[in-house]
Amino acid sequence: MKHLKSLSLLISLTLASCSLNPDYDRPAAPIPTTYKDAASPSDIGNDVLSEGQLNDWRKHFSDPSLQRIIEAALKNNRDLKLAALRIEEVRAQYRIQSSAQLPSIDATGSYIRSQQPSPLTGKMETGSQYQAGVGLTAFELDFFGRIRSLSEAALAQYFATEEAHRAARISLVAEVATTYIRELTLAQQELLASNTLKSREDSFAINRKRLEAGVTNAVEMRTAEMLSETSRARLAEVRRERARVRNNLRILVGSFDFAVEEKQLNIEAIQFPPLNAGLPSKLIERRPDIRQQEEELLAANANIGAARAAFFPSLTLTSSIGSVSREFSDLFKGGTEVWSFMPQLNIPIFSGGRNKANLDVANVRKNIAVVRYEQSIQNAFREVMDTLVAHDQLLVQVTAQKAVRDADSERARLAQKRYDKGVANYLEYLDSQRSQFESDQEYLRLQELRLSNDIALYRSLGGGW
Repeated sequence: MKHLKSLSLLISLTLASCSLNPDYDRPAAPIPTTYKDAASPSDIGNDVLSEGQLNDWRKHFSDPSLQRIIEAALKNNRDLKLAALRIEEVRAQYRIQSSAQLPSIDATGSYIRSQQPSPLTGKMETGSQYQAGVGLTAFELDFFGRIRSLSEAALAQYFATEEAHRAARISLVAEVATTYIRELTLAQQELLASNTLKSREDSFAINRKRLEAGVTNAVEMRTAEMLSETSRARLAEVRRERARVRNNLRILVGSFDFAVEEKQLNIEAIQFPPLNAGLPSKLIERRPDIRQQEEELLAANANIGAARAAFFPSLTLTSSIGSVSREFSDLFKGGTEVWSFMPQLNIPIFSGGRNKANLDVANVRKNIAVVRYEQSIQNAFREVMDTLVAHDQLLVQVTAQKAVRDADSERARLAQKRYDKGVANYLEYLDSQRSQFESDQEYLRLQELRLSNDIALYRSLGGGW
């Protein structure tokens, strides 16, 4: 009983061990305090979004078709599944490391049947021995916090992996939304190219009849033929690109059986919530990749404590208590009790500089973690700045291009009337048709770019605004 009390006291002292971890101070964020030249003050909000708001992507992406695709991707995407499995792996590693802080108590039982010479008669005798016991093996008393520091490092790594999973989830939502917008744009470009091809085929047919009637010349007829075949090639190009984008969506969703809806949704109708980007300092609280780097920094900080503890003595215990008997029926009777208590003290004297080198490595890795943390903040700030500036300028571009498109459409209508009446020549008519097609294409491109930029802003702000 006295032995058990002493062992319990030592374990209690171990659990109350000191820590040699350096004091942790979050590094200052190496970024400005405001988004200069990015958006007007009325556009920028100071509120920090809650975790639930950041993860509720449905409020940001309200289109039902897009929501259906995102839900399927979050359920089946292979990259996201790997990130989730990585969490399970690191969680198990933390549990393994954490278990080292408590003694491992095992029950043992053995049976030995042997033949050996008798010390009295010298004759060979055969006998049996039964043994049962309970004990612990090589349990380190963590007086200087080495085991605790390693456990804290493993816990920080686990939290870092969770943040990496959140970052992967946000990136997947943004990638699906961007690909969906691309597919919608291509659908409208395909419709535009198809209508243009039909119009130019009709024009080619008319010019061929006019040539046969001697009203026009071969140059105008061949020009109409060239424009018709150019439109046919453009339509084939758009269809090829749209098929590729659909396959990308299926990969993101995780199934080639996934069917993309055929409905024609005008990308002009897609709108995101009003901009509320937040202060730069809030990026640290929003972005999971920044929080991941800070957890990596905390793990590196804890590893320094473990490396420092290696310079101090360590004490390990191996102990057991049990019973030994020649007969199984007498195994737990009086007089059969056996026990052992083997403390082992290890005092570092000379290790060829290994402990010093391990501490140097731990310090360098912490410095690397600090730089990566600061780098992640700066990259996040740059991404937000780029998308905020682009947000304002793209709105100006889209508005201007809409005016260009409308003007080109009216110009093409007037040129058609002038050509039909014989007032305008064929080159003027062709130039108006070409210009209208290019204006429509550019307007669709800018609309896609505007929406893709807002999706990039959603990702760079950590999942919303």
